[in-house]
Amino acid sequence: MGSATVRRWRPGWPCPPGLVLAQLRHGPGDPSFRTAPDGTIWRAVPTPAGGATIAISPLLDGEILARAWGDGAAWALEALPRMLGADDDPSGFVPRHPVIARLWRQFSSWRLGATGLLMESLVPVIIEQKVTGAEAFSGYRRLVQRYGEPAPGAPPELRLQLPPSPAQLLAIPSWEWLRLGIDHGRSAPLLRAAQVAPALERAAGRGPAELDRCLRTIRGIGIWTSAEVRARVLGDADAVSFGDFHIAGNVGYALTGTPTDDAGMAELLAPYAPHRHRVQRLIELGGVHRPRRGARMAPRTHLPVPR
Repeated sequence: MGSATVRRWRPGWPCPPGLVLAQLRHGPGDPSFRTAPDGTIWRAVPTPAGGATIAISPLLDGEILARAWGDGAAWALEALPRMLGADDDPSGFVPRHPVIARLWRQFSSWRLGATGLLMESLVPVIIEQKVTGAEAFSGYRRLVQRYGEPAPGAPPELRLQLPPSPAQLLAIPSWEWLRLGIDHGRSAPLLRAAQVAPALERAAGRGPAELDRCLRTIRGIGIWTSAEVRARVLGDADAVSFGDFHIAGNVGYALTGTPTDDAGMAELLAPYAPHRHRVQRLIELGGVHRPRRGARMAPRTHLPVPR
């Protein structure tokens, strides 16, 4: 494996790394995110300084032990506190519904992390647009397995892979996207974003509003994708995932006992600003969802069988 760069960090609260980092995992087979049997979380991270592998382990005394390998190791370790929620400030958050008060007590140590890595989150979120979770996760898994690179320093048995860079994405032939199970409606905006990745990274550095504006100038990227990305990359506690039937229904059901739509969700969450995403995420963490009575959306069958 080679020698690792090591950092020990003591959070100012009982930080649960697994809970905070869970939203960075795109499906159970995500090749860039693994959880070892001992609870260590392994991530393959495409940092501005180069690819890195970071292994994050909570210690019994409350410290976090992080080890990193690769050209981006120092960058990844420097970003560790923010990644685990150190910059998140929930002090002004006031639960206004009994279920949110209960979930806030249950997940009182959870914080909203921020990676600072735009394309790392944007690519899988675009792939998740308008398809079933299984279809999205399998498409992203194939993309990383086929066009990513082995994560530096990671144990071979983990089969940890770095996500492909914007340049690597742009080099993929058009017909290969369909072989990966990613149709043109998703590969096209993904490639448009890859073409302007440096500009998007700069926009992320100017805050949530500017990133939202820039993302939504790209044809095929809308309000849902922008919110999902801002929450992960910037730790935007007010980023609401409008445009998702399930999220609106689950928020309505959790807060009122009745599923709702985007307009209803906007009304219900308005009093929580600027912590609306915090409410959305607490509901997700608590597994609160509307009853499912109908058949689930089936994966489409018109795509070629992936290799």
